[in-house]
Amino acid sequence: MGTDERSGATGGTDGAAGSLAGRTALVTGASRGIGRGVAERLARDGARVAVHYGSNEAAAQDTVAAIRAAGGSAFAIGVELGRPGDAEALWAEFDRHADGVDILVNNAGIGTSPPLEEIDEEQYDRVFAVNTKAPFFIVQHGLGRLRDGGRIVNISTGLARDAVMPDKVAYSMTKAALDVFSRDLSKLLGPRGITVNSVGPGLIDTDNTAGLLHRTPGGWERGAAMSALGRVGTPADVADVVAFLASDGGRWVTGSWVDATGGSLM
Repeated sequence: MGTDERSGATGGTDGAAGSLAGRTALVTGASRGIGRGVAERLARDGARVAVHYGSNEAAAQDTVAAIRAAGGSAFAIGVELGRPGDAEALWAEFDRHADGVDILVNNAGIGTSPPLEEIDEEQYDRVFAVNTKAPFFIVQHGLGRLRDGGRIVNISTGLARDAVMPDKVAYSMTKAALDVFSRDLSKLLGPRGITVNSVGPGLIDTDNTAGLLHRTPGGWERGAAMSALGRVGTPADVADVVAFLASDGGRWVTGSWVDATGGSLM
């Protein structure tokens, strides 16, 4: 449910052609899954996109190549998150390619966590370091680079609002904290015309959910039944929501948690 996963956007409705022309976006965890879908969609709308990856450079370069093949502009930056100094290192890499950013999408994350009875302190600290601490300091160190009127979108999860998978409690906690960050940050940055929102995906077909959806008998059917729309979500479903918030059309939406679960929380 959210975070850094496989497969790009397939489908969805394009926004106005070139609606983000002249803007620069940074999408963390953009080599795969939801992040790749977001990167491709923002590039399709005209943004120049920094495709961040943690370890899989080949996947990131494939995303960049796909964007360029479609007529867009992108570059890859590789920094492992969840380590001391990760935010400074990420921005140092970014600065080699661009001199400011208009759209920041904090998507990278660890997409699961062991159950309460099994998780140890090291695993707990790691999931919080990547999912919560890294976005916090990426924003902090990016404030001087983020242009007035910009956009921050934090990728959350439907699990921050519903206990449908209580075994992933630590993961859900990291995203709930991220939502509070979005809420309060929207007030702090509002005077600069910068909007800040969380987007909460539901069950999305990516490599992070492949075990549940594709390798568990009946998994796909149960996953589809969770949504009011009767299907499993795609990266494009989430990317289109992010693209709206990044566009001028989303200028009056800030401090919000946007449900992108396909009606799974009703």
